Amino acid sequence: MYRRLRSLIKNLAMATSNKEGSKVVQQTPVQTVTNANHTESSTFNYTSEGKATILTPKKDEVFYNPIQQFNRDISTLSIIAYDQLRAEQEELKNKNKNKKRKLLGLTILEALSASGLRSCRYGLEIPHVYKIVANDLSPDAVTSINRNIEHNKLTGKVIANQGDAIKFMASTTNKFNIVDLDPYGTASPFIDSAIQCIEEDGMLLVTCTDAAVLAGSGYPEKCFALYGGNNFGNSYINSETNHEVGIRLMLQSIASTAAKYKKSIEPMLSLSIDYYFRVWVKVKTSPIRVKNVASETMLTFGCNGCGHKVVQPLGIRNDNKYVYPKLVGQANSHCQFCGSTYTVAGPMYAGPLHNQNFINKILNINHKCDKQVYKTSERIKGMLTLAQAELDTVPFFYNLNHLSSMFKSPPISIDEYSKAVGNLGYKLSLTHAKKNCIKSDIPWDKNLEIIRQWTIKQNKAYIEEMKLKLASEGVLNEKITDKLVRLEQDVTYSPNLNEKSVGAHILNYFKKKENEGTNEAATNDDDGAIDFDTSNDESDKISQLRKVKMVRFQENPTKNWGPMARPK
Repeated sequence: MYRRLRSLIKNLAMATSNKEGSKVVQQTPVQTVTNANHTESSTFNYTSEGKATILTPKKDEVFYNPIQQFNRDISTLSIIAYDQLRAEQEELKNKNKNKKRKLLGLTILEALSASGLRSCRYGLEIPHVYKIVANDLSPDAVTSINRNIEHNKLTGKVIANQGDAIKFMASTTNKFNIVDLDPYGTASPFIDSAIQCIEEDGMLLVTCTDAAVLAGSGYPEKCFALYGGNNFGNSYINSETNHEVGIRLMLQSIASTAAKYKKSIEPMLSLSIDYYFRVWVKVKTSPIRVKNVASETMLTFGCNGCGHKVVQPLGIRNDNKYVYPKLVGQANSHCQFCGSTYTVAGPMYAGPLHNQNFINKILNINHKCDKQVYKTSERIKGMLTLAQAELDTVPFFYNLNHLSSMFKSPPISIDEYSKAVGNLGYKLSLTHAKKNCIKSDIPWDKNLEIIRQWTIKQNKAYIEEMKLKLASEGVLNEKITDKLVRLEQDVTYSPNLNEKSVGAHILNYFKKKENEGTNEAATNDDDGAIDFDTSNDESDKISQLRKVKMVRFQENPTKNWGPMARPK
């Protein structure tokens, strides 16, 4: 009788739908079976991460990906940083009004919770949390979430909800300070409803794991359908730059969606990580700032040969006056430097990707954190240190090896390149997204001239080396002799450079400029105008940054780790 009554109560609770169209699933105690042949430990895997320990079925039917520990670690620290900044702003506001600061409770929605690990970690590790809703559509996932809530003693603080994330966020009367979207694949379908349920000045955390769409070259139609824009496509020179384009396409999608509700966005942190992208965005109602959406949106013409970029804003703001944009840069279909075609990328977000104050706060918290809890702390330090130092006024980065390969010259080192750029009076930075890649405000013709002069320098060094060899050995082989003769005629000569190649076209461009007397850098003196050897403030900055111990990539936690298959 007692069992039947208890079963009836449980079934009624499970069948009850709340007024927001989703089920608030009642938490039931985790049952430990006492039968010696069937214990709880034989049914579940125990997985510890951070301060949480979760139970997942042996069959791993509920989605859990250990490589995402970095994502969860940095997300936890970022929410703590957000809460501290929010408290500081509240204290300053109340101080001006001579009021005492109120303790602000933090509300969090994890819209696609799976095992509930992230919500459990948030509940255990983030101070001042008032309520966390862990939502998932799967009944099995919600059962797992409730089991883990109970196991981590978070009953009352973390609440499981079974429902469609889009419908729940669009219909709930509750507003959340933090909305975390971490789906399998694109987050695009969830953005609109997430904007609707976020608290004023709240923060939206968004992951997209469809890097093949956002930064790859095989799905242009899908990229445009999901994000309203395209990347630079499949050209070798722009392949790595697409990782920043992916971030900017995500931000543009969020900004344009928020603008419909008179809300503006402020990117706090934007990262390209392993096989996915993650952005942290504050959302605030501001009709005045919404007017800036057009001027913060751009198309970009990217050369498929040398990588030259022409940025075309889609709106112009002069003081408080907004005008229609005029065409900027060259209007030709082919690049003036190498003759290659352009790919049109965007529309995409054109503004800064990071908030320096926010990154500083996370780095300070990370420095003081328990390294046994946050095991990816060193990687957080490395990635955020690089992100913090990125030039925020310059979109896109380029790979130095790609530039050198155009002329078939030996790769230029970051140290020599940074000295050359700094000595010309321009700024540069590294990027968190890719190794050996640079952001700089140097004009593209001067950038190509640096690589041309680097090629000349290497060829002159080769000539001197072969002369010494000739003096010591008395003879050189026919191939070397032929190359030396050609280098005497043209010091930019490379036997591997095809006359129809991108590099050959660029060299011809500069030869034409020299003949016209308009190539200032090349006509200053015989040794070249580019100084690769003298240190300067910019090169010293880069050198110091590279000395910081930084872990770029997380160690593989399991064999064959990666995005894993979508849970059934």
